[in-house]
Amino acid sequence: MFKNERAFTLIEMLIVLMIISVLIILIVPNLSDKSEEVHDKGCSALISVVQAQVDAYYIEENRYPSSLTQLESAGYITEDQKACPDGKELNVDDSGKVS
Repeated sequence: MFKNERAFTLIEMLIVLMIISVLIILIVPNLSDKSEEVHDKGCSALISVVQAQVDAYYIEENRYPSSLTQLESAGYITEDQKACPDGKELNVDDSGKVS
């Protein structure tokens, strides 16, 4: 009549949920602090890529591009490579330095 089935009790399930909740409470605030660091590293990586394209343009044309728009029209970069992920616009100066 009574079967001896092994299963989790309500108390065991509540304990597991409590442990998961505590872990989430500890982990999520640490992740939100890292987003600014990720944007900074993404921007410096993008600057390195665009700088390499400016150098490639210089090798082929024997002059630096006057703007990133000129670099884009020549096919070296795309529209989304003219700004960092956080929205800061990139610029190229007369000496070919990207900032």
